[in-house]
Amino acid sequence: MNTDYTVTITAREQAELLPAERDARPLGPQEVAGRTLVTLISAGTELASAYQGQSFPARPGYAAVFEVEEVGAEVRGLGPGDHAFCMGSHRSWQRMGQAEALKLPAGLPPPEAVFARLMGVSLSTLTTTTARPPQTVLVTGLGLVGHLAAQMFQSCGYDVLACDPDERRRALAHEKGIASVYPSVRAPDFPAAGRVALVLECSGHEQAALDGCRMVRKRGEVVLVGTPWRRKTELYAQELLHAVFHHYVVLRSGWEWELPLHPAEFRTGSIYDSLAAALRWLAEGRVLVAGLAQIVSPHDCQAAYQDLLHGRASRLAMVFDWRE
Repeated sequence: MNTDYTVTITAREQAELLPAERDARPLGPQEVAGRTLVTLISAGTELASAYQGQSFPARPGYAAVFEVEEVGAEVRGLGPGDHAFCMGSHRSWQRMGQAEALKLPAGLPPPEAVFARLMGVSLSTLTTTTARPPQTVLVTGLGLVGHLAAQMFQSCGYDVLACDPDERRRALAHEKGIASVYPSVRAPDFPAAGRVALVLECSGHEQAALDGCRMVRKRGEVVLVGTPWRRKTELYAQELLHAVFHHYVVLRSGWEWELPLHPAEFRTGSIYDSLAAALRWLAEGRVLVAGLAQIVSPHDCQAAYQDLLHGRASRLAMVFDWRE
């Protein structure tokens, strides 16, 4: 029996790299498997639902790139030696159906390819929004999801404005080509009140959601992409309702799984269409992610989660490098 290793949350705020037995069943005809190269931590979901969760052990994971070593008899388009993206866990070996593995475009480095997963979050909004280029889009919150959203919408021809109170995040957005970045929509030089077609609220902060509803043009959309994990203000619902009613706001969830996993008749877009597009855009340089992640060993998983939890990380993301 081959022994693998997996990042395991063994107790609240306690991560360990532990051995795990590999599935010994023969590979199915449409399955692929191989050794993990890199995995990406989702600072929001993994921290809140696993690292600070209630049920243990937990084995989180969001995105992985692996080197294909084995393929089933009916697999086409993927072979040993290929690099593939998947929504895999923090584990040293990946195994899944071919439909869940996407071959990396030529030349795309694995530590950059894993960002496709979090690009997919706001790609669901891009697929479903009624706003069209060159209308104005406001992104509130420049954590990883918001940062990637700002880059993607700008690359598609929208006039993008972005807000975040963190100076480092604003500087990083400027570095990646987002020109109009502000500490707040209430900043004296903020230019767009009443003409924003779409707000992507990526912070999970209720004040940002209310501010977004006050910024949109009539019948503009405010999409709640960031998860409101906990209460952060003393706002009353009436303030939000007043803004929605008087601005004719379309306020909706940014739930990425609104799209089907795979293309379906009479449906526009899918999760895997979005992921494939994200990989292409990364390879083409439409979205720039070099330097957004701190590369760490999975042996240092506890330190990595602690640094993300307490805001000590030097970059927006942590990527585990399994290639050692």
